[in-house]
Amino acid sequence: MPEQDYGAQNIQVLEGLEAVRKRPGMYIGSTSIRGLHHLVYEVVDNSVDEALAGYATHIEVSINEDNSVTVVDDGRGIPTGMHESGMSAVELVLTKLHAGGKFGGGGYKVSGGLHGVGISVVNALSEWTRVQVAQDGVIREITFGRGYKTSELTEIGKSSKTGTTVIFKPDEDIFETTVFDFDTLKIRLQELAFLNKGLKITLSDLRNLDEEGNPRTEVFNYEGGLTSFVQFLNENKEITNPTVIDIEKTKDDVVVEVALQYNDSYSENLLSFVNNINTIDGGTHLSGFRSALTRTINDYGRKAGLIKENESNLSGEDVREGLTAIVSVKVLEPQFEGQTKTKLGNSEVKGITDVIVSDGLKTFFEEHPTDAKKIIEKATMANRAREAARKARDLTRRKNALEVSSLPGKLADCSEKDTSMTEIYLVEGDSAGGSAKQGRDRRYQAILPLRGKILNVEKARLDKILANNEIRSMITAFGTGIGEEFDIAKRRYNKIIIMTDADVDGAHIRTLLLTFFYRYMKPLIEQGHVYIAQPPLYQIKKGKGHWYVYSDAELAAKLDEVGRDGITIQRYKGLGEMNPEQLWETTMNPENRTILQVTMDESIEADKIFTILMGDKVEPRRKFIEDNAKYVRNLDL
Repeated sequence: MPEQDYGAQNIQVLEGLEAVRKRPGMYIGSTSIRGLHHLVYEVVDNSVDEALAGYATHIEVSINEDNSVTVVDDGRGIPTGMHESGMSAVELVLTKLHAGGKFGGGGYKVSGGLHGVGISVVNALSEWTRVQVAQDGVIREITFGRGYKTSELTEIGKSSKTGTTVIFKPDEDIFETTVFDFDTLKIRLQELAFLNKGLKITLSDLRNLDEEGNPRTEVFNYEGGLTSFVQFLNENKEITNPTVIDIEKTKDDVVVEVALQYNDSYSENLLSFVNNINTIDGGTHLSGFRSALTRTINDYGRKAGLIKENESNLSGEDVREGLTAIVSVKVLEPQFEGQTKTKLGNSEVKGITDVIVSDGLKTFFEEHPTDAKKIIEKATMANRAREAARKARDLTRRKNALEVSSLPGKLADCSEKDTSMTEIYLVEGDSAGGSAKQGRDRRYQAILPLRGKILNVEKARLDKILANNEIRSMITAFGTGIGEEFDIAKRRYNKIIIMTDADVDGAHIRTLLLTFFYRYMKPLIEQGHVYIAQPPLYQIKKGKGHWYVYSDAELAAKLDEVGRDGITIQRYKGLGEMNPEQLWETTMNPENRTILQVTMDESIEADKIFTILMGDKVEPRRKFIEDNAKYVRNLDL
């Protein structure tokens, strides 16, 4: 256990809070529901840092009836002594930006909340904040309103325990909504519990009580840590190696934890973290892991005679097919590329991760030869399919983004060459494709008709995927390449708009397309380039007037407005029932249309949903449908 040398002297002031309320997006990303939940994560991260330091063991998060949030931990408590600035350390931390125990080196060795802006920003963006610190046998409280102190630090009781309680209510003047979503918080808190072995996190919703008056509650506590995380991710998949490969070691003050397991899918699910921060853009720790994995599997395969002398080495792509892995490192002074903390830049971490993972894999393969054989056989099959995929991939390549000669014949391209202005509609069927081609603005709108349902990529290897004509047409038209060769900078269109019929078949085609984008062109979704068109369900005519409505609720409201006498209602079963002018007016004209941007807040949850809906196992899909059927309104499909 580290020495408890954590007091007012550890707190350093870098600058004040003035700009936070004026430009909140700079500090929490946005004032949308995503930014709202970010407030909770900032407070919880401080408590997790106490756990990393070896003190806190339990964090309790409660959504209160008024949509305020309470976060309680059993750590040492924010220091309450007087700081050299003339105010108490707890007041300093709550009111000064970049004031915290993470800059001087004495308060925390490893910290996720590196920038130290967390709790002061939460305070500035909250209508009110109340902080209670149990320390030295007493409980002290201090309160704030919109970042300003509203009461002095006062003793309010006695306690033999230690810890910090933060209660805050987000400011309605700042946020678009102040209603917290239980499931959104649940995903992040569960992730933190996986990443911090043995840490108990409890989430309660006091707005949602059962018949006995008990709140909805979830408890996350994983003694297995990353091993439990991998098992959770592979829950609905067929497993290749039953034993999760678990590696954990410290070298030169860098803690490396890795857990990996293979399944029978054809895509990889590789997550990386630095000090509990999800590094979605990877970095040196991920590079070290990948190089160690590829090299060690090849070395063992040749040594064990599983890769023949006349066979080429397995590629990184081969050995990562069907891989689920978590790479988590703890670094004393992480250097991130950019302010978003999504890519680790510390060069020394690559070599450290490489050595630790390589040694751990060698040991596992020697102790589990059957699992090693299954893993290498899977990678060898992927290697054989890769050559077939390479030949198919060549058919989708173009020399540059403006080359037209190799574009698919059924593509009606646009004339605009500035890709920031272009958009492509993926249209279900030739009939709707014909209407869309006639109705579009050919300057910047391209049309690609798709015939029938594309391949379910969740159940196919890349060579089969690239043999599918519809998929190959999309890859060629987009210009980005696919998989390992994907380059979003080469895209030919800024918006990719899925336009299918408003029926079951249309919904299925849309899901198949989204599965393809998620598995093989994920940056298109992550960077907001994928949209779903919203064609109208009904046209209402009365006299010389006509209106389009997009739901049964809108239909009822419009009928109440215009009256029900002398009206004609047309229900559009498919896009092909609309003439070009109607399709342009309702679904393609940027001034009138409604398109939904496809976003992905939680990659872990997205992966599980795609596995359930599109994978081989029937029972999880049946349960998902049964659990969610209650949310389906009376749709006339």
